[in-house]
Amino acid sequence: MKKLDKYKILGVDPGTNLLGYAVIEVVQRKIILVEMGVVTMRKLSSPAEKLKKIFESLERIIKSHRPYEMAIEAPFYGKNVQSMLKLGRAQGVAIAAAMVNEVSVKEYAPKKIKQSVTGKGSASKEQVAAMLENILNIKLDDYGLDATDALATAVCHHFQLGSLLSGQKRYKDWSSYIDQNPSRKG
Repeated sequence: MKKLDKYKILGVDPGTNLLGYAVIEVVQRKIILVEMGVVTMRKLSSPAEKLKKIFESLERIIKSHRPYEMAIEAPFYGKNVQSMLKLGRAQGVAIAAAMVNEVSVKEYAPKKIKQSVTGKGSASKEQVAAMLENILNIKLDDYGLDATDALATAVCHHFQLGSLLSGQKRYKDWSSYIDQNPSRKG
């Protein structure tokens, strides 16, 4: 993979009533929020209409911002099978919008996203939003949790890409990191 100094990532938190999205730009490892929001589909009665709106909304965002990649939250396993099926459809349509526009997609489990952003896989949505405010040095009070979840997904993907794109070394564990960075011993 070639080293990039500047790239955009689209993060998506799929849903059939509310779909969160966020576009970040990474410039020399600094994360900048470009756009974020929620696509609302509550007033649409037909499942097909909701899926169409997801596709068209994400396609507009992709064409407007030309992200390097899209990161999407993978559905978590719940007890309600109907909800899982609807969420899977929303995710599939979101992925299709990216693929049609030649944007590659990476899925992340909710626990992985939370772990990446907060260091704790069981963090609450509010804790994730608070940590994002800290990381990006901005206030996110005007955005809902669906939007901040999408932002967390994009930031998680940036952190995962970081070592590949910036040429950083990967370490198999903490002790190998300390061995190669003795000044960090404390």
